[in-house]
Amino acid sequence: MALFDLAWARKTGGQFVLRIEDTDRNRLVAGSEQQVYDSLEWLGLGPDESPRKGGPYAPYKQSERLDTYLPFVEQLIRDGHAYHCWCSSERLAELRKEQERLKLSTTGYDRLCHGKSREERALLPGFSETPVVRMLIPDDAPLEFDDIIRGTVKAPRPDDQVILKADGFPTYHLAVVVDDHLMAINTVVRGEEWISSTPKHVLLYRWLGWEPPAFAHMPLLRNTDKSKISKRKNPAARLMWFKEEGYLPEAVRNFLQLLGYAGDEEHEVSTFEEFVERFSWAKVNTVGPIFDLKKLDWLNGHYIRSLSADELTARIAAFATDIGQWVNPTDFALDTLRKAVPIIQERLVTLKDALPQLDYLLEADANLVVDPALVEALAENAAEVLDAAIDVVGSVDFDAASIQQGLKSGIVDALGIKPKFAFAPIRLAISGRKVSPPLFESMEILGRESSLSRLRSLRAQV
Repeated sequence: MALFDLAWARKTGGQFVLRIEDTDRNRLVAGSEQQVYDSLEWLGLGPDESPRKGGPYAPYKQSERLDTYLPFVEQLIRDGHAYHCWCSSERLAELRKEQERLKLSTTGYDRLCHGKSREERALLPGFSETPVVRMLIPDDAPLEFDDIIRGTVKAPRPDDQVILKADGFPTYHLAVVVDDHLMAINTVVRGEEWISSTPKHVLLYRWLGWEPPAFAHMPLLRNTDKSKISKRKNPAARLMWFKEEGYLPEAVRNFLQLLGYAGDEEHEVSTFEEFVERFSWAKVNTVGPIFDLKKLDWLNGHYIRSLSADELTARIAAFATDIGQWVNPTDFALDTLRKAVPIIQERLVTLKDALPQLDYLLEADANLVVDPALVEALAENAAEVLDAAIDVVGSVDFDAASIQQGLKSGIVDALGIKPKFAFAPIRLAISGRKVSPPLFESMEILGRESSLSRLRSLRAQV
């Protein structure tokens, strides 16, 4: 939603507003507001106006705007569009249960409190001392509205929605209408689950004498099993998960663009600026797009390969330090990483993959651990190969090409051993693995003395 909000604002010369809608006090989660700021900042989707940035319509946090809403609640009651309701939560629960038992076609609040004074209502069962305020939905409530993505949309008839709770906080439905009007919001972009609530909002605009904004209801993202994305079923529903997993913000942003414009293969790789340039609501696919991480992996790999070695080094170091994968890297480690980046850049999918591929280059020679089972599995001629490798490494020019040629001449050609078997003990000695990034480039990065030290260490074990 933020991506499309910002793109539309940039396309039309408007302002992208971040408002914290925190009137549902029972559902507040510690740290969630900070996560909103962090997510938008990381993705490069910073708002023009917000609680932190300020703006002409501050405050931008609804819990700080309570005095703003009360006059409009009173106006609605005065004009006969709203009424007090003293029904207890227990009575409402019993009412819902009875309606479900009877399988009624029309459900919702039964208006027991409508037209009654507090004293009259107190004489009936299920009375609560502190009332809420409900909308009085008319029989001719407008159920159709224009959606800039979907055209004419028809929603079900709403019941008498609570607009002011017993704790004095407005519900989302009242607060969002009041704030959107007072903050001069002309386009509301939200998920399709809010379609059913839009008639309530249109009524409130009508009753308060205001022009409603344009509405755009985006399709909901779906898991690969076509179920709705949720944090309980999919960790990727939490935006900062992508940062923690080592995805680049530009790749995630590009991925989200594709989800909104599902089927736009012509522009699979595009910048945000290019997205804004060709922005059109008509391109939004109303069928919920599948959240396919394989596509994101491909995009992320593309963006990683497009970075310079210096930029990729900086990104890997910052990421690894941020998640605690790397603690206080030395200048030597950073320099080694910079030299090693080119040998893994084509293989990387995420930043998280980098250090695990290169840990053997960042370890001190004495700290390299070689699994005894891998040593045991070496061919019988491993000692002969390692002796020959030590001779070659001690004498050749120490660049990758010279190392490769020297080992080929000194082992493959001289001993008549196939490359696959000739280089296996050397790779194990240098990296501690059966499979590693390019061997000869790794040896050049390590240098002659470290390479010899590792070869001799493994030779002592076979």
